[in-house]
Amino acid sequence: MASQAAATPIRVHEGFLRHRRFRWLKVALGLSLVAVLAYALADARPRPGGGTWMGYTLGTLGALLMVWLSLIGVRKRAITQGRWSLKGWTSAHVYLGLSLLVVVTLHTGFQFGWNVHTLAYALMVLVIASGVFGIAVYAVLPKALSTNREQMTQAQMVDAIRALDRQIGEAAQPLERAASDLVQAALGEDPFAPGLVRRLSGTNPHCRTEAALAGLAGTGAVAGGTAGERVVRLLERRKAQLDRLRRHMRYKALLEVWLYVHVPATMALLAALCAHVVSVFFYW
Repeated sequence: MASQAAATPIRVHEGFLRHRRFRWLKVALGLSLVAVLAYALADARPRPGGGTWMGYTLGTLGALLMVWLSLIGVRKRAITQGRWSLKGWTSAHVYLGLSLLVVVTLHTGFQFGWNVHTLAYALMVLVIASGVFGIAVYAVLPKALSTNREQMTQAQMVDAIRALDRQIGEAAQPLERAASDLVQAALGEDPFAPGLVRRLSGTNPHCRTEAALAGLAGTGAVAGGTAGERVVRLLERRKAQLDRLRRHMRYKALLEVWLYVHVPATMALLAALCAHVVSVFFYW
């Protein structure tokens, strides 16, 4: 029995970047190398640009890649295994998308201007840059998100804050009016109210709980007896829970915000690509 267990191979999780021992990285590097060699060895004066046979070849390849890469949203709705699994498709999406920087740059012949052709190129760079940012945050943040949650869901974090609010409300009843007002202001704060920019920062410079803690120290409520001390301890726990919730929302926002650039920029790129192709053939 022990020998069978020892003979069983240990399966290590393989991410989409390492899929099939970096198969699509090798394909993308090979494609980029072929494009560079073809461009360097092409016998054309001046150097090959978009209007040469090399330019049309690289442009066609780049356009086909862009259209295929944009289909990943459709592919996610289908579940298959094997060679064209979603993991494999995502790996190809990443590495072939990066190879566009080489293929399309060579297609332009390093000729840029204030026109729809350069607009399409700029949008492509924006799409690739936002995708690289997305890969970076997915490589780092899920572990940080899991560590911060400590096996708690967002709903459980909110419930913990509400439970503390009930305890704080009861404990604050013996306090004087000024101290009680500070506590009530803190309890009325909505942790989900800050906008996207503040959520991405993970901080709230106008946190009413922090203001209540500072105010209670200023009013002398802590020195006034056990009621004030208990309220302060509960408010400190509330602040710790709020900090955790804010970090949780920040990590989630970072995991999602890049899509608000990547997807619209992809749609704009496809539109600019169509305008680029139509204008090229119209003036051909």
